[in-house]
Amino acid sequence: MRYVSTRGGDAPATYAEIVLRGLAQDGGLFVPQSYPCVTPSELRRWRGLSYADLAFEVLRLFASGIDEEALRGLCRSTYTAQTYCNARPGQDASEITPLLWLEDGLGLLQLSNGPTLAFKDMAMQFLGALFEHLLGLQGRRLNILGATSGDTGSAAEYAMRGRRGIRVFMLSPYGRMSAFQRAQMYSLQDPNIFNIAVKGTFDQAQDIVKAVSNDHAFKASHAIGTVNSINWARVAAQTVYYFKGWLAATERDDEQVSFAVPSGNFGDVLAGWIARQMGLPVASLIVATNENDVLAEFFETGCYRPRDPAHTYVTSSPSMDISRASNFERYVFDVTGRSPERLRALWKELGEKGSFTLSGSDWERVKASGFCAGRSVHADRLRTIRGLWEERGVLVDPHTADGITVARRKRLPGVKCICLETAQPAKFAATIREAAGIVPPVPPSCAGLEDRPQRFEVMEPDARAVKDYIDRHTSEP
Repeated sequence: MRYVSTRGGDAPATYAEIVLRGLAQDGGLFVPQSYPCVTPSELRRWRGLSYADLAFEVLRLFASGIDEEALRGLCRSTYTAQTYCNARPGQDASEITPLLWLEDGLGLLQLSNGPTLAFKDMAMQFLGALFEHLLGLQGRRLNILGATSGDTGSAAEYAMRGRRGIRVFMLSPYGRMSAFQRAQMYSLQDPNIFNIAVKGTFDQAQDIVKAVSNDHAFKASHAIGTVNSINWARVAAQTVYYFKGWLAATERDDEQVSFAVPSGNFGDVLAGWIARQMGLPVASLIVATNENDVLAEFFETGCYRPRDPAHTYVTSSPSMDISRASNFERYVFDVTGRSPERLRALWKELGEKGSFTLSGSDWERVKASGFCAGRSVHADRLRTIRGLWEERGVLVDPHTADGITVARRKRLPGVKCICLETAQPAKFAATIREAAGIVPPVPPSCAGLEDRPQRFEVMEPDARAVKDYIDRHTSEP
């Protein structure tokens, strides 16, 4: 399998080649030239596999240039009960991603049993092992630059801490994450971890990452890579839990299932789109947004209209406080015929006018692609959290509550629907107290986290300042 850029300017490359590059040289995102296909007989064969062995079967379809036995070893060393040890009481930690039925036909795929209690651990732990493996083979070092709205940063740092040949420079929006999220990142004292708190929004932090990555001389001289979901290897690894959820929910090889996904940067739900393209029987993909409803507006109207920082709102589901979703480019590339020329024209229009609208045959393909969307606000989150706790004794975080809220409105009659969990409630204690009147339990691995010393640098949203900071800290031995 070979990979190309959505913008058409990079030569086809292997998975092993693009993993360490992250963003394509022309500013686009890497995508496979065509998606691999999974047959009903393969799905049948995969029933009963451990998560690690299922991950190998799925990822081997993408991982050209990686030795298969090495890939199998990476999957088996990553997806262990010891790593995903934060299972809720009564759960079997070896399941990795347990499926919990909340009500008739509506399930919750629990993805937050990893070290940082967020779904990002599902792919990020694998990415850390993969980076270390490839860097060791090539005798190279890598400086990872990323941006986070809350959970990506801690997942990346916990996956990369102490790994040979890797430094992490993580940008986060100053004052816009929960106290628990800040503590998870800023309390790390590992010498290869650097936290930069940007005075602005996540979108501004993400723009800095793209600006630095698009400075090709700086990127090459400082060996800059990415772990945000602009890195294809992370998105590919996220497809695995769609297969796992479908296998857990179904008995027939042709049974269709819908997935509801709390969405910010579009990477989580994009993985579902890829799984559907591969042949997984996905009836619909339900995009749940919070008050930052750019994606909901697009799937309802065809107009993609990102907001400026002043109109990107701070909400009680902060990891979704995103206006410009990076992975949306991959979906638009697919749905408009996989034409780099068409993609470039749309992004040019976006840059000049601040929006674009898909119409005609493009809009018909969007409507046929299986996506729908809805918006959930603070009152909805509180109501859903409170109701699940009082009626079923199940506690969910505010992002997952957004997903469940929208799933109940948009699910297809007679079709099972699985909501993807975003994080454990402990990460958002203030909202849980407001909704349910209780303090969410904290896993033993995170006890006392908010009391630990924190280490971070506050900066203006300026790419030059970030490059200077990276330059200083990469010149050190």
